[in-house]
Amino acid sequence: MSDSGSGQVPTIGVEEEFLLADRHSRAAVGAAPTVLKAAAELLGDQVGGELFPTMVETRTVPVHTLAQLRDELLRLRTGVAAAADRADCRAVASGTMVIPSATRLDVSDHDRYRRMVAEYGPLVHGDQGAGVAGCHIHLGVPDRESGVQLANHLRPWLPTLQAIAANSPFHDGRDTGYAGWRTLRWAQFPGAGPTPLCADAAEYDALLDRLVDSGLLLDRRMVYWHARPSERFPTVEIRVCDVNADAGVVVLLAGLARALATVLLAEVARGARPPQVPDLLLRAAHWRAARDGLPGAGIDLTTGAPAPAVELVERLLRRIAPGLAAAGDTATVHSLWTELRRGGGGAERQRAAHRRRYDLRDVVDAVTLPAHPFA
Repeated sequence: MSDSGSGQVPTIGVEEEFLLADRHSRAAVGAAPTVLKAAAELLGDQVGGELFPTMVETRTVPVHTLAQLRDELLRLRTGVAAAADRADCRAVASGTMVIPSATRLDVSDHDRYRRMVAEYGPLVHGDQGAGVAGCHIHLGVPDRESGVQLANHLRPWLPTLQAIAANSPFHDGRDTGYAGWRTLRWAQFPGAGPTPLCADAAEYDALLDRLVDSGLLLDRRMVYWHARPSERFPTVEIRVCDVNADAGVVVLLAGLARALATVLLAEVARGARPPQVPDLLLRAAHWRAARDGLPGAGIDLTTGAPAPAVELVERLLRRIAPGLAAAGDTATVHSLWTELRRGGGGAERQRAAHRRRYDLRDVVDAVTLPAHPFA
C-alpha cells in the first residue's frame, strides 16, 4: 500500500483481519501458525500474523478502481479460507469472536506482543475472545502534511462509516446488545479513539513523541486512532470498521472513504479549516454507531442531535458526490448501498442467523469465509 496516488483520486488499500474458529465446535482456536504457513504458499507476503494466534491479516496491493479492489479481496479471502480449511478450522469474518476458546490463549510468539502484555496486562488479555478483527482502509496521500490535514477533516464522518460496518454483536458466547462491540473492546486500549486535531504535521509528530516518552505507547506504531497517517506508507489509514463477511460491504466502505478523501483533500488544498467538533460529542457519536449500527440512531455532529443512521449515510453520499464522480464510482457505490439496505448490515445478519435456532454455531457459520479451492 505504498502507492500515494499522484492524481486527484487517491489509491485504495485494505487490510482485513480474520478470526480462526475450530471447524467443529466453532470456538476460537490458536491455529494461526499452521494457517499462515499454508496461506503464505498461496498469498506470499500479503498475509501475516496478528496479536493473537487466533487471528490472521491480509493486505491488498494499492489499487485504483473498486473492481480491482473486489478482485484483490476475493483472491485473498479465498486463499485464507483454503489455508484454514487445511488446518481443520474456519476463517471467520466477524469483528469479535462469537464463541470463546475453552482455555486461555497466549499472545502470538513475538517480542513486541510480549512487551505489550508486560506493559498493559489485562487490557491485552481481558477475556477469552482472543482478539478483535477490523477492516482498515488506506487512502493514498501526496505527503505527510496532507495526511495529517485529511485526518483532521475526516473526524465528523467516521462514525457513519463505523455504523455501516458494524459486525460484532456477539462476543464470548453472548449477545452484547451492541451492533459493533469490537469498537468498545478496542476503545480500552491506549492510543485508541478519535484522532486529535493538530495544526500541522510537526505538531502531530511532536504529540506522538510525547506519548511514547510518557510510556502510554510502546512506540509510534501503537497509535490506534480512528484515522492516522501511516508511519510506513504515504497513506491515511481509517480504522473504525469491523471486518465484514460480505466483500461488497468492504468495497462500499472503501468507495465512500475514497470519495470523501477526494473531496476533503481538495478542501485542504484550498485552505479550509477542519470542523471543530468537541471530542466528547465525537466519542458519543462513535458510541452510538457501535450501539445501534445502521438500524438505529446516530448523532448529527452539526447539531449534536440524534438522527437516523441511514439519513446520515444519505447525507454523506450527497457530500461526496463530486468525489464519487471523479473516481467513476457513483453507480457502483449507490448500487452497493441499496443492496446493503435491502439485506441488512453485518450485525443484523448475525442476529438473524442466531434466531433460526438460537445456536451460536449458526452465527459462526454465517460469517465463515467459503473454503473453495484457491484459483
